[in-house]
Amino acid sequence: MKRRYGYITALCALVAAGAALAQTDDAPVKVAAPAGPPLPGAQTYTDNCQSCHGATLAGGRGPSLFADGLLSSHSDDALRQIIKTGIPNSEMPSFANQLNGDEISQVIAYLRIRGGQLRANPPFVPDPSGQIIHSQKQTFRIDVIASGLQTPWGGAFLPDGRMLVTERTGPLRIIDHGKLLPEPVKGTPKVFVRQDGGMLDVAVHKGWIYLSYTEVEPGVTPAPGSDVAPVTAPPTMTVLVRGHIRDNQWVDSHELFRAPSSLYTTTSDHYGSRFLFDGKGHLFFSLGERHNMVNAQSLATPLGKIHRVNEDGSIPKDNPFVGLPDAVASIWSLGHRNPEGLAFDPVTGNLWESEHGPTGGDEINVIDKGHNYGWGLASMGLEPGIFKQNMPNTDPPIASYSPTIAPSGIAFNVGDRYPGWKNNLFVAALAGQQLLRLEIKGRKIVAQETLFNQYGRVRDVISGPDGMLYVLLQSPTGGGTGTLLSAATEGMVIRLQPMP
Repeated sequence: MKRRYGYITALCALVAAGAALAQTDDAPVKVAAPAGPPLPGAQTYTDNCQSCHGATLAGGRGPSLFADGLLSSHSDDALRQIIKTGIPNSEMPSFANQLNGDEISQVIAYLRIRGGQLRANPPFVPDPSGQIIHSQKQTFRIDVIASGLQTPWGGAFLPDGRMLVTERTGPLRIIDHGKLLPEPVKGTPKVFVRQDGGMLDVAVHKGWIYLSYTEVEPGVTPAPGSDVAPVTAPPTMTVLVRGHIRDNQWVDSHELFRAPSSLYTTTSDHYGSRFLFDGKGHLFFSLGERHNMVNAQSLATPLGKIHRVNEDGSIPKDNPFVGLPDAVASIWSLGHRNPEGLAFDPVTGNLWESEHGPTGGDEINVIDKGHNYGWGLASMGLEPGIFKQNMPNTDPPIASYSPTIAPSGIAFNVGDRYPGWKNNLFVAALAGQQLLRLEIKGRKIVAQETLFNQYGRVRDVISGPDGMLYVLLQSPTGGGTGTLLSAATEGMVIRLQPMP
């Protein structure tokens, strides 16, 4: 039971103090000069390394530790060993007596995060149409299926081959065999649009269309505000419904999940939200912790969790926390920060998940019933108030990423259209404009590559009924673009067309 509950006592008070400083969705914190308490790895570097190695790519008296050549040619284990033992016949001393294991690991995370910030990103290519990419095991061409979308967030195919796409700004759109219909679906739920909030995921299953979106607490009228000029946000929460589309109208709407009003929160980020069906009558969905680490470790709130319900929203009797006092009965796993990707491995049946870390420390996990994935207690990234990368009775990630890639939707390739990619896992990444391909064996990632990284923020990847992969892109925001990170920008749907 310790694995299920985690440590929810004094540590929660400690992590709550740093919660307001955590990364917003996929926004890298400027770790060189953070507001408030310094990030643990940054402070350790400043105190022990900066006087010799400097704070930039130019280095100091010694070589820069942020250079890509050093970081890409050394694993974390190799860097850890160098820091522990030093380098004989050089000015690099051993730090084994000054730094503990977690401090060394956080310094390494800081090196990778800050190094990524200092290096230039590839130039953005606004029109990828016709680009031919020779990846390690498959050549493909990028075909633009539809453009003119606003921040496309989730997508799903109808049985007749049309595609549904949610725009975070609120509308649900239909792409009819390559043509974006001009009118959005009418009568969809009213959504709260600010920062990460809005219309989120969409899924199609057994004739029903499932939607997740953010709403204001019933009975509350939000004050005017925006991402650019925010005011105090109203209490909001993610809501799940299912319904049908008839004559371009949302009808037969049926509520599947709505938390009690007492659990709505006034932050406007980390909503999570991704759908997945297991083919056994169950729906899995994810909720972020809403920028409060304590939520992730509390069974009394649905936030920071992966959930499992029956397809009609009722609670399966074999869920791990059914019957526990004050526990939300739909919880399947806990200790999550901002999970935005869910997919089943077609070979093993394992449930894989992608999750935004704080500053660095983005995660790929395998989700097991009732397990605790550690957010609020430990992180492979950097976060004020968290000083451990691992804690007892919590599951470490299968893979972590520093600097941040901001992983979003994920999907396995289960068809035969891409012979070199059979049963590979594909990860959409926002911050690095990347689409990643991961080779999976059991519960391990045995190889990976970046398929592209310059066509905009990659929000979701979808396996279509034709066996091909469809990807949602959005023009870059934040990070020197001159556009607010959470701003709505134009997006598109592309298809990866296999080539000989």
